[in-house]
Amino acid sequence: MRTCLVVDDSAVVRKIARRILEELEFQIVEAEDGAQALEACKRALPEAVLLDWNMPNMDGYEFLGNLRRMPGGEGPKVVFCTTENDIDHISRALAAGANEYIMKPFDKDIVAAKFQEAGLILATSSEAL
Repeated sequence: MRTCLVVDDSAVVRKIARRILEELEFQIVEAEDGAQALEACKRALPEAVLLDWNMPNMDGYEFLGNLRRMPGGEGPKVVFCTTENDIDHISRALAAGANEYIMKPFDKDIVAAKFQEAGLILATSSEAL
């Protein structure tokens, strides 16, 4: 089963993301901030990372830079999921190696669409029509 690391300082957001991603057949690993997420990645790199921007200890942008510099760190598909919606944040995230960008609040359809665009899930036959 594919693994997704959900990184957010909000337990509520992590819980919602877990439910959605488990329905999309991901095994979930959680982290409360970028520092915990980096430790999780050192243990085992996930296929996907759903990443918040604003967190204590290490924010998502700093985590992404550290992840991409790790051996094999270019592999995981990173989807930022944040309230930061200005073009500067979005372009910085994509330039740093993010694959997609989701605005909070989100739902299953939004997550599925962005994970599909990032190549993490396949379109169902009804979506392909």
